[in-house]
Amino acid sequence: MSHKSKNRAAKRRAIYILPNIFTTLSLFFGFYSILASVAGRFDQAALFILFSALCDGLDGTVARMTNTTSQFGVEYDSLCDLVAFGVAPAALAYFWALTPDHLASLAPYHNKLGSAAAFIYLACGALRLARFNVFSGVRDAGYFQGLPIPGGAVIMSAAVLWHYRSGLPVMPNGQAVLALTIVLAFLMVSSLDYFSHKNKILAQNQRPFETLVFVVLLIGVIIVKLKSALLPLGFLYLASGPIVTIVRSYRRRGNRGGPDKRDRHPVGVPCETPEPETLKEAEETE
Repeated sequence: MSHKSKNRAAKRRAIYILPNIFTTLSLFFGFYSILASVAGRFDQAALFILFSALCDGLDGTVARMTNTTSQFGVEYDSLCDLVAFGVAPAALAYFWALTPDHLASLAPYHNKLGSAAAFIYLACGALRLARFNVFSGVRDAGYFQGLPIPGGAVIMSAAVLWHYRSGLPVMPNGQAVLALTIVLAFLMVSSLDYFSHKNKILAQNQRPFETLVFVVLLIGVIIVKLKSALLPLGFLYLASGPIVTIVRSYRRRGNRGGPDKRDRHPVGVPCETPEPETLKEAEETE
């Protein structure tokens, strides 16, 4: 092997390492979020989950930009997601607001409700990842089926940061957190459609400059008012699932109710076979 070939091979191996570094960072922040939750530093634990979500978004972006996607990276990312967005938020919710002391008003079941809710959240997160991996090749890339597990973890973290926005040591509402944990768990395994960052609506935006300005302003608001702005935005994303599902269902029914394609061709006259390019376009449209 020539010297140039060796350099190209070494460079390619280094590029493959790059997206997995971000995946490992996501796992690192998820692990430290668990430690912070056990130690009672809940605001720090929430921030670690947000850092993990940021790294999780970067690893896929870097892999696509450098054309270094691999099956190993997909499996490794899924395992890290289970820790960072399954175990970490479940531990955060439990130690923050689901211990028996926080649920004392729900006696005699207060000793078990919190741990059961945290486990249900973790189990639904694992099921969500398994379903995503199995159907990743046939799903519509523009939509997530069910709430994505990083989204659930970010909303749980946002609830913690919202609680600490005033800086006062106020005891969290255990019943409200219990309800939020159960709702997030079942939304993850639901059949609701949630927008993905790969959605064609975003790619075909007719006003890219205005959209960029809006996104920059939104990021600025989140940075300045992180503890106050993140939870309302998270609830808006939660509400978008049922709305998007209803709209898509209505459009599908409208398409099926249109004129039958067989009426466009006389009986006995064969239809023209679509060209390969047309078939490809149809697949991408679905």
